[in-house]
Amino acid sequence: MAAPSQYPRKIELPFRWRGSEGSVRLEMRENDNPVELGCPEIARGFPTCLATVQPLGKGYADLFGWLQLMDLKNFTQSELVQHTGGGYEFDAFLPLGPAQHPFIYFGLAPTLFDAPHSEEDWDFSSHSFLCGMGGDLHEVRREVRAILGFSWGFSKRGPEIEYFGPDPLEPGDWDRHHDHLAGAFPGWTFAPGFYEDPLEP
Repeated sequence: MAAPSQYPRKIELPFRWRGSEGSVRLEMRENDNPVELGCPEIARGFPTCLATVQPLGKGYADLFGWLQLMDLKNFTQSELVQHTGGGYEFDAFLPLGPAQHPFIYFGLAPTLFDAPHSEEDWDFSSHSFLCGMGGDLHEVRREVRAILGFSWGFSKRGPEIEYFGPDPLEPGDWDRHHDHLAGAFPGWTFAPGFYEDPLEP
C-alpha cells in the first residue's frame, strides 16, 4: 500500500489558452471506497487520479479534451486501449467502445477521472494531456493541440502497490506519441509541442 506520508498528493499545473489564464488541479489518492467510485472491490488500494480544469468553463472557448495514453508493459491485451502494437496506446472510455475521436473525455472544462485496477501484476504508466482544437471556433476541426500533460501510475506485485506521480510532462513527451496517434486516428492531425492558442502558427 502507498505510504500515507506521500499520498494523497496534489499539484497544480498552470496554462494559458485563448488569452486566458487557467490551471489543472491534480489529485492522486488511494481508492479506499470502490463502491462510491463505481469500481469493483478489487480496485481497493489502487490509485485514483482526478484532474479538474479551473476556472469552470463558461462557453465554447472553454471546450477541451483529455487525451490519455497508457503503457501496456506487463499486462495482457485489453479492450481499454486501441492497439497499434506495443508501448503507449490510446486509452478509450470502455462503456462507449472504440472511439472515432482521440479523447477519453471532451466538454466544457472537462474533468479527467481514472481508477485503473487489476488482479494481475501490472506496471501501469499513463500520459494524460489536456488538449484544445486548432482553428476557428465554429468550423469542423480535427487538429489536436496539446496544452499540458502529466504522468502518473503504479506498480503492482502481489498485494503490494507502489504509486508514482503525478508529474508534469514536457512537449517532447507529447511529440513522441504522434506516430501512434496518427495511426490510430488517420482522420486527425496532432500539432507538435504545447500551445496557448488555437490559431498560433
